[in-house]
Amino acid sequence: MAESDEQLAERLATAAGQILLALQAKGDLAGKALGQAGDEAANAMLCRELRAARPDDAILSEEEKDSAARLAHSRVWIVDPLDGTREYGEGRSDWAVHVALAVDGVASVGAVALPGLGITLTSGAPTPLAPANRPLKMLVSRTRPAAEAVHVAERMGAELLAMGSAGAKAMAVVRGEADIYLHTGGQYEWDNCAPAAVAAAAGLHVSRVDGSPIRYNNANPYLPDLLICRTELADEALRLAAEFSPA
Repeated sequence: MAESDEQLAERLATAAGQILLALQAKGDLAGKALGQAGDEAANAMLCRELRAARPDDAILSEEEKDSAARLAHSRVWIVDPLDGTREYGEGRSDWAVHVALAVDGVASVGAVALPGLGITLTSGAPTPLAPANRPLKMLVSRTRPAAEAVHVAERMGAELLAMGSAGAKAMAVVRGEADIYLHTGGQYEWDNCAPAAVAAAAGLHVSRVDGSPIRYNNANPYLPDLLICRTELADEALRLAAEFSPA
C-alpha cells in the first residue's frame, strides 16, 4: 500500500528527530556548532527522502537555497529540519522538526516532531483538545516576547508561558498545556506551516493576527505573524491585538 502524505510527513519528521537526538548524545558538539551540524544532517535526510518519495513536488526548506521554480507547483513540501536551534544546542526539550505539505497555498498536511519529549503530532491523527480547566496561558518567546502578545495577555488575564521553538509553542496549545500562541516578531513559512496544519486539524483557530488566512508558497516566504488558539478565544484575541498600539 502506498505511503500517504500524512504517513510520509510523520515518518520523516520522526526520523529527523532521531538523527538530531543521536548527534546530541554523542556529546562531541555543543551550542551553535551542535545546532549547525543538526540542521545540516536533518535537512540532508529530509530533502533526499522527499525527492525520492515525491519527485514531482517542490521543496521549500530553511536550509536549502530557495528557487522560484517552486511557485509553479501546486504541491510544495515546507520543511524546518530544526526549529529551535538554540534550545537544541542548550540541551532543552522545546525544539522541533517540521515537515509540511502546502497544496495550492494551504497548509494541508503537517507533522511536528518533539524529539525531546519523544512524540510526533500530525494532521493525520488529530489530538483531541483537552478541557482548559485552569487559568488562561499564553505562549511567548523565551528571548523576545512580542509586545502585542504581552498586551493581549494582560487584557485577557492570561499567564505568560515562555518557550522556545514555534513548533513547541504551537503544539503546547494542541496538547492543552496552553491556550493562545500569538506571535508578531517575524517568522518564515517553514516556522509555522507544519504547526498550522496540525493545529487546524486539531480544531484550533489558525490565522494571521489580522484574522486573515495564512497562505503558503509565496515568492517571499517571510510571514511576520500568526495566531493559534482555542476557537472560543479567537475573537477576543484578534480584537485586542488590533487595538494594540506601541507606546
